[in-house]
Amino acid sequence: MSFFERLKSAASAEWRAYTEHPFTNGLADASLPEAAFRHYLVQDYLFLIEFARAYALAVYKSPNLADMREAAAGVSAILDIEMDLHVKLCAGWGLSPADLEQAPPSVEMLAYTSYVLDTGMRGDLLALKVALAPCVIGYAEIATRLAAQPQADAATNPYRVWIAEYAGAPYQDVAAKAQAHLDALANRYATPAREAELIAIFKEATRLEADFWQMGWRVGQSIE
Repeated sequence: MSFFERLKSAASAEWRAYTEHPFTNGLADASLPEAAFRHYLVQDYLFLIEFARAYALAVYKSPNLADMREAAAGVSAILDIEMDLHVKLCAGWGLSPADLEQAPPSVEMLAYTSYVLDTGMRGDLLALKVALAPCVIGYAEIATRLAAQPQADAATNPYRVWIAEYAGAPYQDVAAKAQAHLDALANRYATPAREAELIAIFKEATRLEADFWQMGWRVGQSIE
């Protein structure tokens, strides 16, 4: 069992709560209210800004050039690809990039990004990458599951573009490389004595991811 698979197994309850959250199911069958998705997307845009900072921190924490290049590629993927998707989706709702950047951050967004950045500041590259893993790798797993649902790619599903982006080959490749790099870092730096600490980081980051879905879900529930 790989290091990442051991993390998932140890955090199985948290992982299920995150990857199978009702918010995600609402994307697949188009039942999620638009206001809930819009709120999530705006907060996710702010979240990505902070995650780009976390990847920049990973460059600093990297002990060699190969690790630095991997982290720098993560910064580029966020700033040049993933955030552009958010801008395009939000443009359809009349939201400009300035609107997104000036939106007030939610408590959930601040809690999650603060945890990741604090973990990275206090720990080494492996600890930071463990904190980043639920987002980077989890989105690929979630999107793969959603894409297999019968209504996911229907022309009437307003969330099909989002699902296709994360289920598509380019992002799946990003997630696969992130997992491979995490496993390689673990082979170098993880010890039996550290495993409990790393599992605790993974559990907390996964829980905060689930809270992020819940943030959007509450908006949907409040308008029903």
